[in-house]
Amino acid sequence: MSRRSVLLLAAGIALAAALSLVLPIGSLLETRRADPGLAWMLIQELRLPRTLLALGYGAVLGLTGAALQATFANPLASPDITGSSSGAALGAVAGAYWLGISGPLALAACGALGALVALAVLIALAGRRSETATLLLAGVAIALAASAGTSLLLALAPSPFAFYDSFEWLMGSFVDRGMPQALAALVPASIASILLVRRAQALDMMALGDDVLASIGYRPRRLAVEVVTLSAIAVGACVSVCGAIAFVGLIAPFLARAMVRGHPGRALVPAAAIGGILLTSADLLVRLAPAGGRSRLVSSRRPSGLRCLSGS
Repeated sequence: MSRRSVLLLAAGIALAAALSLVLPIGSLLETRRADPGLAWMLIQELRLPRTLLALGYGAVLGLTGAALQATFANPLASPDITGSSSGAALGAVAGAYWLGISGPLALAACGALGALVALAVLIALAGRRSETATLLLAGVAIALAASAGTSLLLALAPSPFAFYDSFEWLMGSFVDRGMPQALAALVPASIASILLVRRAQALDMMALGDDVLASIGYRPRRLAVEVVTLSAIAVGACVSVCGAIAFVGLIAPFLARAMVRGHPGRALVPAAAIGGILLTSADLLVRLAPAGGRSRLVSSRRPSGLRCLSGS
């Protein structure tokens, strides 16, 4: 990747983070004039966790999307299309409403387990080096089944307000997330992401075929299991806190490959940077859009089962 591309991505991340912390600037300045301490608390308690989650979650989606595309040898593989995001949502809902789990780290583990199960089912159905049509059909089937399972668990949950309480979370949101929730999502996701980046060279070799990969000391099946497991942990931890978000994991690796001339391993870090910029920018657009009032479907009370995910 050229130095110009590196500087461009670094500037994009810095700009997106800075704008996320200060926009909308009008309300922040008004609060600062009234009470400087309150303005600082607003940045520290609300905007900083939201910025970290948007950047981190976007980076995880971009990175895991690039890693899964290299592993499956398919440019359409991504956390949402392979069903891992939907599986993570199913795991988090099952843990929150049916197993009585309320700790952020425990729910992140439930989300990671759900994502891992979804990816394991995908490999069993479609295989690791599957054709595009086979991968799409299997991934869509898993995603639809997991989404249906999530809706069923919410409909049958002991709490009569389960579906309405979790509506905003199911749509994917960074609203009302505090630093404990940000740490619960980003610490395991960061560890898994670092381990994925360390396998960048092996993913480059994987593009040459399993025989070439084995000849230089790597075990193709073991490497695929490691990539799938680490991707599931990273995505599941983020989904359990912020809900499932689609598209970023598909488009970020596509843009990154243009910067590295198609090398799948070298695309990991640029895809992570692009994913963080895309998701933070999308969150900024949502915050700056004219608000016509919150939907009546979103309950004013905090989620009973997912209370720890919303920062209350």
